[in-house]
Amino acid sequence: MLLHLHLLYDKYNNKQTKLALKNQLLLQISTSIQQQAWKDAQQHSHKIAQYSAYLNRVCLYTFLGWLNDQLSDEALSNSAIYPSEDGLRSILEVVNGTAIGIGTRRIILIPNENIDSESLRVPQEWIDIPTFVGDYYLAVQVDLEGNADECTLTAQGFATHRQVKQLSKYDPRDRTYILSTDQLITSLTVMQLTLGMQMREEVPELPILSESEAQSLLEMLGDASIYSPRLRVDIPFAQWAALLNNHEWRQQLYQRRTGKLVTKTQVKTNNLSNWFQNTFDDGWESLNRLFNQQSGNLVYTFRNHKVAAKGISVDGIKLIDLGMQLSNQSVALLVGLTPESDGKVAVRVQLHPAKGQTYLPPNIKLALIYQSESILQEIQSRIQDNFIQLKRFICPPGKTFKIQVSIDEFRVTEEFVIEPLTLTQQ
Repeated sequence: MLLHLHLLYDKYNNKQTKLALKNQLLLQISTSIQQQAWKDAQQHSHKIAQYSAYLNRVCLYTFLGWLNDQLSDEALSNSAIYPSEDGLRSILEVVNGTAIGIGTRRIILIPNENIDSESLRVPQEWIDIPTFVGDYYLAVQVDLEGNADECTLTAQGFATHRQVKQLSKYDPRDRTYILSTDQLITSLTVMQLTLGMQMREEVPELPILSESEAQSLLEMLGDASIYSPRLRVDIPFAQWAALLNNHEWRQQLYQRRTGKLVTKTQVKTNNLSNWFQNTFDDGWESLNRLFNQQSGNLVYTFRNHKVAAKGISVDGIKLIDLGMQLSNQSVALLVGLTPESDGKVAVRVQLHPAKGQTYLPPNIKLALIYQSESILQEIQSRIQDNFIQLKRFICPPGKTFKIQVSIDEFRVTEEFVIEPLTLTQQ
């Protein structure tokens, strides 16, 4: 046992000495990180995706822990998984690599188990999809051979998005950008010093997919027996990229492939113009009527946070049962309307706890979705949030929008339209 410890010590220190000469970072991967990464990786559709997710999570958790220890500047210390833990699962199901957000900057980690690798191979998604693009791309060698306490991570060096676009070779067979490790910047201090500089090359716009086109792709690629949907030769990369660029579609793809898709019911469009005539759709109720019927924190809070508005104003409320997801807890979705002089309507949206609860469940999301299915606004509750709200927005007549409430795999979507208003001044 003592001999094994000496050999391990010599192996680790010899590796550190060699890497120090190359100015590369060497980190030991803790056993607890390996166990957590393996547990999290079981949420994927097949063994190949599970192992890839495990490798990526080991890399992400280890590097993120080191990074948070290094960043002393308060403005930079708010580093976190991008886009979120929920979003991470949907990405790792189909693409190698993870992302860390540091303020407005983003680091993409590309792990590799090949110790003799002489290149950084970045999947095209991380380079050419607008919501995926990073500022820095870090080549990471992960050594998981041997005992659990002998596993290490080596940061070989990094390249900027601009460098990858300008200097790398593109391999259409596996849709990757390839850059020699000789071209990488080995000192991570350089990365920290350049956080305020422009590191991204311009990314071409992606085509716009219709809902029917997206659902057709999801039907095809949601089959988990297709191990690598990103490499389907019959689907152009631009079309695949447009699908992944949409958060909701990417989540649906993950849910289909893992058998977790929640069947959606037909979404009924709520006509907000009727609200001004005191006519509400099924499930909705006038807040004024509720206010006259009862008092309570929910009514008072919404009134208290009401945006000052001129003219006619109307508020609607709907209770949403989170079901078995959170022991039948409910939340209240509130929508406030104020007509503008040009026929448009100002909209305010808030989410409150209900049924005697003081705080919202943590990590519940409230989102504004436009006709293109793109998320225009999204806010997530923290611990002990009494309510959350979207920024006030203006909606012109004839336009539809959606408000979505979600937590984990539970999702409720309400669709709204505002028809041209004819209001009689009192």
